Amino acid sequence: MSKTISIHSFRGGTGKSNTTANLAAQVAMAGKRVAIVDTDIQSPGIHVLFGLDEKKMGKTLNDFLAGRCPIEEVAFNIGEHVGDAQGRQALIGKDLWLIPSSMNSGEISKILRDGYDVNMMNKGLKTLRKALELDYLFIDTHPGLNEETLLSIVISDVLIIILRPDQQDFQGTAVTVDIARSLDVPAMRLLVNKALTRYDFDQVRATVEASYGVKVSGVLPLNEDMVDMGSADIFSLRYPDHPWSVGIKGVAQDILENL
Repeated sequence: MSKTISIHSFRGGTGKSNTTANLAAQVAMAGKRVAIVDTDIQSPGIHVLFGLDEKKMGKTLNDFLAGRCPIEEVAFNIGEHVGDAQGRQALIGKDLWLIPSSMNSGEISKILRDGYDVNMMNKGLKTLRKALELDYLFIDTHPGLNEETLLSIVISDVLIIILRPDQQDFQGTAVTVDIARSLDVPAMRLLVNKALTRYDFDQVRATVEASYGVKVSGVLPLNEDMVDMGSADIFSLRYPDHPWSVGIKGVAQDILENL
């Protein structure tokens, strides 16, 4: 049975897109049929991690929302077009698709000005799950809480909320958890990212779980190596033994085995 997993954060800068790309890649590496939809239409970026630019992307989610094409025509097969990045080479032949959003300034301005039809988005996601025979559909959401984000939460089988060990993130995450509970999301996980390596990760996990009453799938270290890579590759595939990669694999395993 196909499952929809929304990856969300209350604030920007949590590493949400990198985390989404790496989780989806790890689930695809496990032999599952996976798609990622970049619904962060106001500030898209996950396509960069998969080596795409505006010319390579072809049609985008914006084209579907504008009625210019069916959503299946937007799905870009990453497993068939991995490029020359070392990490992405592992995805050759894997069933992983990306539905990117446009980087065209005119398209972004239109969304910022007019928004989009959330019902059309919902229907498109359902169509995508069926057309690609997906096991998992990952949604990279826009940070914060708005109509579009609430749609993603409502249609999700699993909501993963990313937060940093930061007081502003803690307060915003509390609001997001409360809303998700009011919307009866079937399953929820927290993922702590950018924790300083001097922290006791077990203590961080215990504190966060006690604060929100939600299981923490992983505590990931602040990753200067990822910053240095500059979104040029899928980090956990390129450096599989790095502590951050080991952590992300643990989250992927939680998804595959428990959610």
